[in-house]
Amino acid sequence: MKLLRDLPAYLWSGWGAISSLLLLMAVWEWGNQIYGDLVLPTPLAAFQTLGQLFASGEAWTQLLITGRRAFAGFLFSVAVGSTLGIAAGLSMTASMMSRPIVTVLVGMPPIAWIVLALLWFGATDMAPIFTVFIACFPIVFVGAMQGTRTLDNQLKDMANVFKLPKWMAFIDVYLPHIFSYIFPAWISALGMSWKIVVMAELLATSDGVGAALAVSRSHLDTAATMAWIVSVVALLLMVEYLLLEPIKREIEKWRETGSD
Repeated sequence: MKLLRDLPAYLWSGWGAISSLLLLMAVWEWGNQIYGDLVLPTPLAAFQTLGQLFASGEAWTQLLITGRRAFAGFLFSVAVGSTLGIAAGLSMTASMMSRPIVTVLVGMPPIAWIVLALLWFGATDMAPIFTVFIACFPIVFVGAMQGTRTLDNQLKDMANVFKLPKWMAFIDVYLPHIFSYIFPAWISALGMSWKIVVMAELLATSDGVGAALAVSRSHLDTAATMAWIVSVVALLLMVEYLLLEPIKREIEKWRETGSD
């Protein structure tokens, strides 16, 4: 019954997303009519070029390379940032000491990290992976730290009253609360990882979507440029709505239960 009650809201959220995409396409088409094909090709031209890239196999190859780098840096930032953030959240001293470091990391422009990564690792996979990691790390770290710092004392008292083992208290009592803070940080970091890795590839590597964008720019091939951009955005939307959205809904169920 609950699934049937949630079905209209789920369908409406899907239609809302489709409507937004259609509106974006309309604005894109309008921009083409104003500026012309050289500046902004039509959506149809971009999708036709994208279809040709997939048919030739080039799109699959470059997207897999970019995806591998983006997810490697993202997963590394999630593992390190979540662990250190939870550890820092357990100590007021650690939280205070980490604040200026996080401020420096957040304020550092990604392009600066790319230049440093090139100097340290050269034109290898490590350059974009490191750039993604260092750009996403503070976002994940702050989410984990805030989730830990805002733990309700009543939850702690309840765990102590029932004399729960520490591991059980952490998994069953504390972790759901922390996860409700850290999961939005993961989503933000995932979106940033794709932007950062493409920019890093544009400057630091000879393969991947970023390198393909550099080639299309040098050839003044705006249709290919838009095709590569569409491919990255489409892949990111698929990851968010097919993988992250179900997890998000489970978190919202936990919040609704907690509020009741």
